[in-house]
Amino acid sequence: MNTIYPAFAMMALTILVMLRMVMSRFSAVKAGKIDAKFFRLNRDYEEPAELAVQTRHVTNHFETPVIFYALCLFATVTGQTGIIVASLAWAYVVCRCIHSYVHLSSNIVMNRLRIFAMSILILIGLWGTILVGIMS
Repeated sequence: MNTIYPAFAMMALTILVMLRMVMSRFSAVKAGKIDAKFFRLNRDYEEPAELAVQTRHVTNHFETPVIFYALCLFATVTGQTGIIVASLAWAYVVCRCIHSYVHLSSNIVMNRLRIFAMSILILIGLWGTILVGIMS
């Protein structure tokens, strides 16, 4: 099994949410919902709520997913790419896809929290599995 594929899938999700944010920003400026000058320093104007959610979501993709990318790299470099590691990596990507869907649609905080907590537990399991594999 290979952990590079889940890492590429996670990056694809990140690129998709970034593109969505950029398109939404252009649309908001074009519709007059926000002045383009806001994006110089992200201040002096109020950002519409729907844009703020997307901006925050993109920021989320540069927090715990960075740990995921490092773990995928560690797993690949150390040869810890068995079925358990690969399954955990794919499970993390699935959680992040669900998290993106919830955050960018209904945005129900408790649902997001549950999915986020599950993704963190998966990261911990992935880290532990890789560590045990390296040590044995």
